[in-house]
Amino acid sequence: MADSCLLYYITDRTAFAADEPTRRHRLLEKIAEAARAGIDYIQLREKDLTARELESLAREAMVILREACRRTTRHRPLSTVFLINSRTDIALAVGAEGVHLRSDDVSPQEVSAIWRKTHVGIAAIGCPAPQSSAAVNPASELERRPPMIAVSCRSPEEVMRAKSDRATFAVLAPIFEKKAWPTAQPAGLAKLREACKADIPVLALGGITLENAKFCLEAGAAGIAAIRLFQENQVSAVVESLHQLAR
Repeated sequence: MADSCLLYYITDRTAFAADEPTRRHRLLEKIAEAARAGIDYIQLREKDLTARELESLAREAMVILREACRRTTRHRPLSTVFLINSRTDIALAVGAEGVHLRSDDVSPQEVSAIWRKTHVGIAAIGCPAPQSSAAVNPASELERRPPMIAVSCRSPEEVMRAKSDRATFAVLAPIFEKKAWPTAQPAGLAKLREACKADIPVLALGGITLENAKFCLEAGAAGIAAIRLFQENQVSAVVESLHQLAR
């Protein structure tokens, strides 16, 4: 079992039973709560939004994350990494740290090339580089920083491909079940264990609860990814419980 546990909150504002403005407000509140609780990664996953709507929501989330990162705990500064689902262009536009890619999406290598080219172009024309949610850095440092790239995987083979394509980490799903994908065959702990042999951090997603998360960590998972586990509960309590499991 890993000595620490990476935690990844994947958003879904449609799970909030309310009108759209209220959903948006509640999601931004949850993002702020997750950052304050020490979540390592947040993925803005709102796939039903148009590009314009997604960018607008991402910019609001970035403001919230920057504010959270100005605050400190007794132990360490807050530093949640913000990823945009699939849209490299929007991630670059709002200054997010990276993207989360589908298994059939462009490759992590392509994303890295686009990222590098964009920052070189920004520097060449003398424009300020986008600001990171984790910290405010000089443009020269941002130009050198590669994107954080997560990849959704459904099998150990796809995890190996993600590793070969130089992804930052892989998310294997569904481990137990996935509400949004009820016909998917769960990978189960045996597949998770096999996937975790790859030389890349693997996070477990799909039907994860506080009761079964320990089995995922024992199988070798570097961390836990979830929507409902974080979104439907007090995030700080979930974070504390998951970190206790990893000790």
